[in-house]
Amino acid sequence: MNHIHHPRHHRGAVALPRHHYHAGEIFHGILTHTTEFVRKNVVMCIALLAAAVTSVLVPPDRAYLGYFDVKTLTCLFCVLAVVCALKNVNFFYLLARKVVELFRTARMSVLVLVYITFIGSMLIANDMALLTFLPLGYLVLSVTGKEKYMAFTFIMQNIAANLGGMLTPFGNPQNLYLYSKYNIPTGEFMAIMLPPFLLAIALITVACLVFVQAEPLSLPSEKAEFHPKKTAIYLVLFALSIAIVFRGIPYWIGLIVIPAVLLVMDRKALRMVDYPLLLTFVFFFIFAGNMARIDAVRSLFSMLLEKSTLLFSVFSCQIISNVPSAILLSQFTDNYRELLVGVNIGGAGTLIASLASLITFREYVKHNPEKTLSYVGLFSAFNFGFLAILTAFMMIVF
Repeated sequence: MNHIHHPRHHRGAVALPRHHYHAGEIFHGILTHTTEFVRKNVVMCIALLAAAVTSVLVPPDRAYLGYFDVKTLTCLFCVLAVVCALKNVNFFYLLARKVVELFRTARMSVLVLVYITFIGSMLIANDMALLTFLPLGYLVLSVTGKEKYMAFTFIMQNIAANLGGMLTPFGNPQNLYLYSKYNIPTGEFMAIMLPPFLLAIALITVACLVFVQAEPLSLPSEKAEFHPKKTAIYLVLFALSIAIVFRGIPYWIGLIVIPAVLLVMDRKALRMVDYPLLLTFVFFFIFAGNMARIDAVRSLFSMLLEKSTLLFSVFSCQIISNVPSAILLSQFTDNYRELLVGVNIGGAGTLIASLASLITFREYVKHNPEKTLSYVGLFSAFNFGFLAILTAFMMIVF
């Protein structure tokens, strides 16, 4: 028996270093994946940490159930899912390319790229507009040899995405939340946002005309497959999503119909949905709900917001980003007009003022890693310039 058992034991002893080697590899792999996940989802991880810390101060109870805005989460999910499906059939790429092909100079092409991003953010939300149209901007400038305008174009597309989305309730995630939270009439919502929206268009247009020369360029021909039947169905689903946002259809209908159709037609679109963004909302709902139950915090925030809701909300965005600012500050003020404007124009400014800005930064550095510092400098100059002008203008309006 000992003779039989000994070789097994021996083989086990020989395998031990290999076992440790594999364990080390597995640990290294987990660490690498975790680091990469955190790097890609910084805002969500911060939101999770904030929720966890405040849950120690305010232990979980039945009141937590009242923190969550289910309608906002449903609307966001529906819009994101349909946009992913439309992206998979090249709808936005073909549309944008067709528009760019009509213009033959660097100045007009950059202006069109920026306008497309601006309009896109009104329809498909700012981060999705950037994920869709930044690659097109890179393609147009790189294949036509106009890389010198790359940083400027990316920055203008970023500003356009942040400021273009402010006109519609579904253009920016924070809009969807505030629109639902305060039950703002659609007409009033758009009337509040129209002055900064028009000023933003003017500023973006002037910047593109001044900083880009009218140099001739041409796009190489490239085929992209078009799926008319799928596109038509997805556009109907998109219309359904918009109807839900505008309170024309109960949100639960979208939650049943849209995933059911996509399960059959494009499961990949459901996998592509920005679930970390949805979780960011969930965690910030917990954080904001808990903060609102701490007396000292309530007193401080109420006092600051009473002095100037606009200025404090703009400032808050620079430190904790626009979506968490909207969720947090809405717990302490009824002045939704200034809060709405503040968390929209506040998306300009620092790199962390908006999740969209981090998306643009990541995309630019991927193509130009050696130009990171010059990009940040140019980004800051334009963003703080836009922020100062818009804030001063809205201070006069209010």
